[in-house]
Amino acid sequence: MSPSKVENSFISYKFVINYFTIMDNLILKETNKTPSVNFNPELGKFDISGKSVPENSMSFYGPILDYIDIYSQTPADKTILNVKFEYFNTSSSNKIHTIFKKFEKVYMHNKDVLIRWYYETGDDNMLEAGRDFKAIIGVPFEIVKVDEL
Repeated sequence: MSPSKVENSFISYKFVINYFTIMDNLILKETNKTPSVNFNPELGKFDISGKSVPENSMSFYGPILDYIDIYSQTPADKTILNVKFEYFNTSSSNKIHTIFKKFEKVYMHNKDVLIRWYYETGDDNMLEAGRDFKAIIGVPFEIVKVDEL
């Protein structure tokens, strides 16, 4: 190989290593249609909260799903996902399920994963949604009642 090719290969290799092992936090501010997202991969702490009624759920959740795919290649020893939805629509429900399945794959690779589903006292819809997800996800899943989200 010529020296320039070796240098270019090294730079590409270094980029790939950094891309998969050193991830920036993912922080998205809540809007009137989308939840806040605060993912800290170094600590294994993932928080989603608010309303989820985006006009196009794939355009909102697609990058989040990609981020979790990258995280799952080198996850922290312990991962906690805190979910605090006030409301979500049907298309969001599908993406939430997909998020849970991605964390289930991390759990299946002998990593400690916990999903905490929070709901407000008296919000039977969110309680039932949490129970439904818990029944179909093979990850430790806690349902937590709080006075206010």
